[in-house]
Amino acid sequence: MALKRPQFPFDEIEENSNLPAVFLQRAMICGERTALRYKINGEFTGAYSWRDWVTHVKRVALGLHALGIRKGDRVGILSENCPEWTFADLGTMSLGAALVPIYATSSENDIAHIIHHAELKAFFVSTSDQLQKVFPFRDQFVRDGLIGFFTESFPEVLSLTTLEDRGRLMELNYGGFYDTLVRKVRADDTATIIYTSGTTGLPKGVMLSHRNLIANYQGSFRRIQVDEGDSVVSCLPLSHVFERLAGYYYMVARGAVIAYAENMLTVGEDIAKVRPTIVIAVPRFYEKTRMKILDAVANAPRWKQGLFKWATRVGMRVSQLRIRRRKIPFGLAFFHGIAGLTVFNKIRKAMGGRIRFFVSGGAPLSKRLARFFHVLSMMVLEGYGLTETSPVLAVNALEDFKFGTVGKPIAGIGVRIAEDGEIMTSGPCVMQGYFKNPGATAGVMRDGWFYTGDIGYFDRDGFLRITDRKKDIIVTAGGKNVAPLNIEGRILSDSLFSRVMVVGDKRPYLCALLVLNRENLMRAAGVCASSEPEYAALLKRTETYEFVRRRLDACLEGLASYERIKAFELIKDEFTIAGGELTPTLKIKRRAVIEKYRDIIDALYQRTDDRWAAASSKDAGTGCP
Repeated sequence: MALKRPQFPFDEIEENSNLPAVFLQRAMICGERTALRYKINGEFTGAYSWRDWVTHVKRVALGLHALGIRKGDRVGILSENCPEWTFADLGTMSLGAALVPIYATSSENDIAHIIHHAELKAFFVSTSDQLQKVFPFRDQFVRDGLIGFFTESFPEVLSLTTLEDRGRLMELNYGGFYDTLVRKVRADDTATIIYTSGTTGLPKGVMLSHRNLIANYQGSFRRIQVDEGDSVVSCLPLSHVFERLAGYYYMVARGAVIAYAENMLTVGEDIAKVRPTIVIAVPRFYEKTRMKILDAVANAPRWKQGLFKWATRVGMRVSQLRIRRRKIPFGLAFFHGIAGLTVFNKIRKAMGGRIRFFVSGGAPLSKRLARFFHVLSMMVLEGYGLTETSPVLAVNALEDFKFGTVGKPIAGIGVRIAEDGEIMTSGPCVMQGYFKNPGATAGVMRDGWFYTGDIGYFDRDGFLRITDRKKDIIVTAGGKNVAPLNIEGRILSDSLFSRVMVVGDKRPYLCALLVLNRENLMRAAGVCASSEPEYAALLKRTETYEFVRRRLDACLEGLASYERIKAFELIKDEFTIAGGELTPTLKIKRRAVIEKYRDIIDALYQRTDDRWAAASSKDAGTGCP
């Protein structure tokens, strides 16, 4: 059953409006307050006020109109996160055109497919390097339709500054024209087309309307509240709908400050400098943060290690009581206060000292990882969604959470479980369809319900648990249905493992391809394998295999025998986007990995079968039953 949405600020403005109108309304209220922050020479000294932001958006919109971009057209962008990304985005949408983002890590084939399939009329690029990826397609765009954020001069490339100059001239000659354009944009007009980085085949273009996106952050307001006092570090790609909705549109609607991280390598440093109240990231960020904390403790004097262990024991007791909604005894609260002053507050200070909560999405967050931060008095709120659902379907809340789940559905949508366990949803957040692909749309939309392809269930308290992707379910030769995501999640809860892929479809038992965390393995082995040959030799050692076997078995303790990994192969190289193993959102392309490592997988099963056959023969020869 769909939930009634509570009153959201400016509901009467936003309900049948568009995203640029929401932006303009907020800017009228916030005026000269800081809206966007960015780095100049390594420091966050660059900033735009809400008024500045509006000026740039208006000029980009009018500049695009001068180029010939009209309502219903599509404009591409290939850029890292930066203020200019939002100028292009809001400027494009102000015309009633749709922005089509492309991941900065996308392959040449995917870029070519999107440019041609979406029939892009203009294109924004952030750097000269990104320009090289789209320059061969410049003839497809309108004249001067290839626009660069950079200052270098290139033939056939219009600078963003020049585009804005053209917009400024139009603004001077046609006062009020921009506002007229925005008023013509309807809630059900397509705001963006996001090409999903599918694990198989070419990406499909998901069409999302202004109503889709506005309804999504309005519905999320019931679960997570944000206001003008908040600030967020933007570090996930804006090409991904998770960052775009949660870290951008929602922040705009509530008047929060957005600061752009320099890159993924500087996120920790940037968080410390910006001192945000909210951090939105994927599970790998939280795992790396955990390891950084534990490494600092391991390298600290012994008395500090002891203090950390005592503080976390106290924190664990408090965490357990809070999870059960129990009152904390006075004595325990007193010791917890001391633990906060001596340990937890210092960790929080390293992250700026102002974080109210973290949000995790894009991939499953292990319960162990969520509890680790909760013990340190920091909350990680896990959510769930898809590009096709704008994206949020469910999320945990500060006062209503359960680790190991993705929370409860947001307001205003319907979520239910099909007979085969597939999660279905309906309501205003469901996409308009796949662009120029009615067959694919019909394959996921039936009777007004979108079939997510994910398997899950609601527990007795109404929290949603995800167990696996329907298409990834393994059916063994013995007819057992196995959810690899659950097994892989257990394994990845151990920081020794960097990537895991379970295989075994139509096979008699499960095996796995394992990519280890090099630093953690070398630390455990007490060796330094700095070169590739040295690391390859380390992986081949019997001691290494036995060590990994023990850690693996510990992760899978309690599972049924058919869910346990009978054999594994240690893969030396990380799975990468360039190597074809990962999507731009860092999800494993299962079919691609199976194809790439087919010989290794076949050999793994053959060796295991031979070893078992030899053991059986030996037992038979000695008269063992």
